[in-house]
Amino acid sequence: MTAVSLIPLALLGGLLGLDVVSFPQAMISRPLVASTLAGALAGDTAAGLLLGAALELIALETLPFGASRYPEWGSASVVGGAIFASHSSRISGALTLGMLTALATTWVGGWTMVKLRQMNARWAAKRREALEAGARGAVISLQLTGMTADLVRGTLLTALAYVILTPIATACIGSWTIDPQVSRSVVVAIAASVAGGAAWKLFHSTAGARWFFVGGLGIGLFLLFA
Repeated sequence: MTAVSLIPLALLGGLLGLDVVSFPQAMISRPLVASTLAGALAGDTAAGLLLGAALELIALETLPFGASRYPEWGSASVVGGAIFASHSSRISGALTLGMLTALATTWVGGWTMVKLRQMNARWAAKRREALEAGARGAVISLQLTGMTADLVRGTLLTALAYVILTPIATACIGSWTIDPQVSRSVVVAIAASVAGGAAWKLFHSTAGARWFFVGGLGIGLFLLFA
């Protein structure tokens, strides 16, 4: 691991972490996109896409409303995607460890977002008089300060998580003895169950929606295996 390989990943994590809430909220921080980009930087785009698809199923459960605490998927997907892509030749253990490292980073990332909100509140309190007076400069300054802090947060989170978790994942993958089919089946089953629960939570109270879901699922499976 060198700074040359770490810096692009860290900056990518920072940019995608910024997209989660601050700017531009263009959905590029979704696991499917973030993990694929990280895989491309790590040398295996397909591996990043595969892990991103699994993480996306789990991320469907996240409803980022208001000031609630929720996982930060942008930076975390970069970490998981890069780790999986770097060990994709041993797909069974690497897929599982890539998902676990991403999930661990999402939890820490959610905590860092809460801390950033608290900092934003303190910065806003110091500019209260100017904000109440409608000073344009104070508003712009506060917005730029918050976005810059979020960019730094995501960059540092990605760098630290990757540096700390990569040796752990490498050691675990090196000693992985679980059957590849079992390993992959567990990952798929967990991701699918979380996605199914998230979908049910959204549509179960809507009349007729469950039948559209079942129909769409059936058509999708038919197209997949046809």
